[in-house]
Amino acid sequence: MREDEVRALVRKNRWLVRALGVVRDSGLPDAWIGAGVLRDLVWGERYGSGFDPSAVRDVDVAFLDPADLSRDNDDRATERLAAAWPEPAWEAKNQAAVHTWYPAKFGSCPVPPLRTIAEAVATWPEYATAVAVRLDTDNQIVVCAPHGLDDLLDGVWRRNPTRVSPQISRQRLARHRPADRWPGVRVIT
Repeated sequence: MREDEVRALVRKNRWLVRALGVVRDSGLPDAWIGAGVLRDLVWGERYGSGFDPSAVRDVDVAFLDPADLSRDNDDRATERLAAAWPEPAWEAKNQAAVHTWYPAKFGSCPVPPLRTIAEAVATWPEYATAVAVRLDTDNQIVVCAPHGLDDLLDGVWRRNPTRVSPQISRQRLARHRPADRWPGVRVIT
């Protein structure tokens, strides 16, 4: 099962396991770590020279709080995580509020409200980054991968067309330079 491959890579990384514990213990509703930090871990271990937590730009934390759609809620969530562990650059986003700011920020059409973390993760920019993990109360790693894990585990950079235009995808590709950072990763445009 491909989820077991992800779990094994996460379990071997004490830094990420600690981050998962901070997120679980933060009290944020339905909170997960996902996107770039998971890609960096998997591709660093499988296609690069290892995973370096000091090179992580931010730790994306997705949570779901339909009762408070304010931007202040994101800020409070980020501050709560930083108070528990200041080392990583946390970036918490309430996925229930994405529809309130996404069109203005990205110049797109209105998007429907997201009702679950899986709905949110399914919209993330590349299939390899459309993955999130969390620790449950029994310290088991739970994986959310609405598009599956093949691109993440097989080193494939491919645009998720759900919400990312070809132009934005090219910009992300130029910024992240996956083939340079992780030899062996294939880019599909």
